[in-house]
Amino acid sequence: MSAKFEISFAKSAKLSGGLAILLKTADADSPAGADTVDPAGVIAKAARIARFSAKSMSALDIVAPEGASVERIVVIGLGKAAGLTPHDWLKAGGAAAAKIKNTDKAAVFIDVPGLETSARAAADFALGLLLRAYSFDTYKTKKGDDEEKPTKSVKVTVVTADPAGAKTAFADSEAVAAGVNLARDLVNEPPNVLGPVEFAAKAKELEKLGVEVEILTEKEMRRLGMGALLGVAQGSVRPPRLAVMQWKGGKAKDRPIAFIGKGVVFDTGGISIKPAAGMEDMKGDMGGAAAVTGLMHVLASRKAAVNAVGIIGLVENMPDGNAQRPGDIVTSMSGQTIEVINTDAEGRLVLCDALWYCNDRFNPQFMINLATLTGAIVVALGNVHAGLFSNDDQLSARLTAAGLSTNEKLWRMPLGKDYDKLIDSKFADMKNTGGRQAGSITAAHFLKRFVQDTPWAHLDIAGTAMGSPQDEINQSWGSGFGVRLLDELVRTHYEA
Repeated sequence: MSAKFEISFAKSAKLSGGLAILLKTADADSPAGADTVDPAGVIAKAARIARFSAKSMSALDIVAPEGASVERIVVIGLGKAAGLTPHDWLKAGGAAAAKIKNTDKAAVFIDVPGLETSARAAADFALGLLLRAYSFDTYKTKKGDDEEKPTKSVKVTVVTADPAGAKTAFADSEAVAAGVNLARDLVNEPPNVLGPVEFAAKAKELEKLGVEVEILTEKEMRRLGMGALLGVAQGSVRPPRLAVMQWKGGKAKDRPIAFIGKGVVFDTGGISIKPAAGMEDMKGDMGGAAAVTGLMHVLASRKAAVNAVGIIGLVENMPDGNAQRPGDIVTSMSGQTIEVINTDAEGRLVLCDALWYCNDRFNPQFMINLATLTGAIVVALGNVHAGLFSNDDQLSARLTAAGLSTNEKLWRMPLGKDYDKLIDSKFADMKNTGGRQAGSITAAHFLKRFVQDTPWAHLDIAGTAMGSPQDEINQSWGSGFGVRLLDELVRTHYEA
């Protein structure tokens, strides 16, 4: 669920009550809109008393004096003008959203004196508003006090010099916000509600936007030979699904780009069961599938000029009497055999069949898979970066740049023969884990054996998709990580 903002853009705003939000850089003498909102100079006096210096994302909150045209004035600091990035505009929108409370209307003045504000910056600011407004309280029967969430729909007017341009740019931003928030919803849903069948139904809903969606059942996957994916699912009473989503926004002759997501809707570890402490977080082990679904929503919503395929493998990993055992050998769709050393290294078994299927059927330009794959990547990178593994330098560089642009940051990790040999097996073509050392790297090498020569990247998002630190644009446990990153990649490099 999200707080409702009705956002519009205008060159001026009629002020009568409500809230005024002004932006200020550390370089400017006064904030945007000060002459309109504060002809008496209250802001300057309050800033002097509070020693407000407009540091990045700081805020000055003022109760407007008697006779003012608004009830409250909030000044958001942007820091120095020279260092402003697109992500700073996003964060400023989030910081503003946190201040919109107990009001039914707000006017935001973003054209800071001495700073040229583009239509894109205005749209980024508005996107920050929408992302910060998200909350997930579906299952709360008693709503607690939430100072950051408006109690009702709030009309927000963004005052800027180019409202028409901002409105046009914002159409894409709304699509991005909807995709990110869809991914957040999926990750936040409890596992008794969102099983493989229910997740597949969520993917099917994208047909309303023009996405072609096929749902493969267990019978169809068995016919295809997906023994690795099915081996993970066999311990659960909930049947597996493979959702295949196609957005055809490019030319018919254009090869698609492809995104594959791990969708383990709940991961007990199987027979190699996890410790009880923290196991409830394993409802988020489908963060990769959530990101792919959110991305497909974005591409369809903004009518992206590209052909894109999204494939998500949906299973539940349970320790039933029918569950696979350590020591079992399964045959993947590729024909390669896998010795299961640890049933808690299950995500790669799901992904290997999905990757092979994608490559075999669609012959894509590239494949990018996303997965909450290893705890090892969290040890290495914490919650700040996701791990990036790739067999293609150009794709890796483009992903890294998109991560820097969106602040969904990636760090490239090594691949090499010395790591690859760690997953060789005495009894099968490979084993599904190489042990504790270099755990995220050997997991990536496992996947690499199923992509052939296709340009490929693996994003290990275990530290960023769920439970990552809250910030100006995300207050949710499920972050929606990867949606904005991949949309930026597509928008910059792959649209006609």
